[in-house]
Amino acid sequence: MSDVMSASITCEIIAIGNELLIGDVQDTNTHWLIQRLTGLGGFVRRCFIVRDEFPAIAAALHASLADHTRLIITSGGLGPTGDDLTLAAVAAALSLPLVEHAQAMAMLAKRYQELAQVGWVKSAEMNAARRKMGMFPQGAEPIYNPVGGAPAAQLQVDATTIVCLPGVPPELKGIFTQSMQPLLNELFGSATYQLRSLIVDCQDESFLAAKLQSVVERHPQVYIKSRAKRFGPDMRINVTLSATGPDDPTVTALIDAAQADLQATLEALGLHCEMDTTRSG
Repeated sequence: MSDVMSASITCEIIAIGNELLIGDVQDTNTHWLIQRLTGLGGFVRRCFIVRDEFPAIAAALHASLADHTRLIITSGGLGPTGDDLTLAAVAAALSLPLVEHAQAMAMLAKRYQELAQVGWVKSAEMNAARRKMGMFPQGAEPIYNPVGGAPAAQLQVDATTIVCLPGVPPELKGIFTQSMQPLLNELFGSATYQLRSLIVDCQDESFLAAKLQSVVERHPQVYIKSRAKRFGPDMRINVTLSATGPDDPTVTALIDAAQADLQATLEALGLHCEMDTTRSG
């Protein structure tokens, strides 16, 4: 881990759902969340995919808490069906009672009234299945869902913030990009992330890796990684340089220095490189 990464807000993701582990649904949420959290300057340390089972959810949650993770995000299991048990599992894992949350219930009642008015549901009645989505671990607060029915939940455990998001991708993305902005601003502030990708004309990644190590050691705040783009006589190698820091100028300076060193090292070896892509948070 680079020095900058070790100083970043640590994040872990727990994707919950039997459908993910039988191959029925592809877990695109985790990939999307990793990109967004990294772009905010966070350091995603670990991700889990677990079944809709109390012990599995509790084990992943306890592992993240034991490592003093600053932000834990769960996805999935907030709906009205019997196997949507994330909030109950979180409550059990933390030895908290599961209680009816008045604000969450109000959010749900308002949403189902809206859905009934446009004819998407037959009734606005707050039946047992709908009320289930307003049962929160004691101390948790609801986060407005601008797309679907079930509100997300936010819970503080010592220095760790736990956010439980629905698994439906448009709902998860809507909450993250809209309702979660105050929380994300508080956690990450102006921190930023940048990644640059270079293409190197080299047919032997094992040769290049040894030469890159000296550059890596001179720039511990930049993560430098090589990957072969394809095998064959015309093989080229992709080298990425990425870093996180308190602001764009700081991160740009870090990557500029590492890139200049890398290019000088490659030129000394008679290797040519060119810019491929850039990405910033």
